[in-house]
Amino acid sequence: MSQKPLTYADAGVSIDAGNALVKSIGPLAKSTARAGADAQLGGFGGVFDLKAAGYADPLLVAANDGVGTKLKLAIETGRHDGVGIDLVAMCANDLIVQGAEPLFFLDYYATGKLDNEVAGAVVASIADGCRQAGCALIGGETAEMPGMYADGDYDLAGFCVGAVERARVLTGAAITPGDIILGIASSGVHSNGFSLVRRIIARQHWNLDERLPGFGDRTLGEVLLEPTRIYVRALLPLVQEEQIKGLAHITGGGLLENIPRVLPETCHAVIEAERWELPAIFSLLQDGGNIAPDEMARTFNCGVGMAVIVAPEQVGRASQHLEGAGETVFEIGRIEGGPQGCTVAGQAGSWNSSRDWSATHNA
Repeated sequence: MSQKPLTYADAGVSIDAGNALVKSIGPLAKSTARAGADAQLGGFGGVFDLKAAGYADPLLVAANDGVGTKLKLAIETGRHDGVGIDLVAMCANDLIVQGAEPLFFLDYYATGKLDNEVAGAVVASIADGCRQAGCALIGGETAEMPGMYADGDYDLAGFCVGAVERARVLTGAAITPGDIILGIASSGVHSNGFSLVRRIIARQHWNLDERLPGFGDRTLGEVLLEPTRIYVRALLPLVQEEQIKGLAHITGGGLLENIPRVLPETCHAVIEAERWELPAIFSLLQDGGNIAPDEMARTFNCGVGMAVIVAPEQVGRASQHLEGAGETVFEIGRIEGGPQGCTVAGQAGSWNSSRDWSATHNA
């Protein structure tokens, strides 16, 4: 007896659904077009013209990242319209730290069974993030892999390439004792520490649909899923005018471990915890997990998404520009002589601690 001929659809993969998704997201990609790229999809690879983008002696800078287990909260709440912004932010913010302008972006979306409504919402948010960062969405991959993911689950990864003129690369080499550290406010937890966040939620039996004190009309899920802030447009003019000595994107490792990554071996960052108020979401998480202040400073951004290191005479100008671009800026610390590293210290009353505390990380 002959067996029925099998098709790819019988194995759980729908080529038609994939083609329909690509067709539907074409206009989204097109909306991210910029000098150097028309953001057309459908080819075997994306093309970018550096000369058309206006570069004379460029260096390319590349970054890739994901959204992490924040995706689990998006899946549980059915809110997929922000995680693409997170994906772009995690890459684009890493590029501007090195002085590079994000030029183009490619995404990877993987799932067990393609749900075009969910995938479309995710890609729409990726396009939104690309517009915010000023880069073109020039390609990507949608992978339907039955048996690899539980029903409804998906994963995201992204790859971004930027460029910087050779003479304007930010290396941190110009940083010296006496320089000032500005902090640009984060929009929330961003995209790091969510394995701990989810552990706290499980321990406290919190409902993501709850409206907790301090969050206004927003639910806990909405607050936690607030997309990562993209700092590129605010910072790029200062970088191009060579007003900044160093930048640190505050991601995994928090303040303690990210700031030292941009410091010379003989410079030590001192962060004063009382210079800004810990946002309500971090206070809630700290209480819920009984987390020590030093653990907070090495796990979460604690309200500071980007550290900006400038000469003392540039503080006023840099702050004024960033605030004019819509950012909230704090003067959070200074650079001192010492081993390459970072100390967060001070009377951290807003960090649920009645004592002075000090946490130090040396690179």
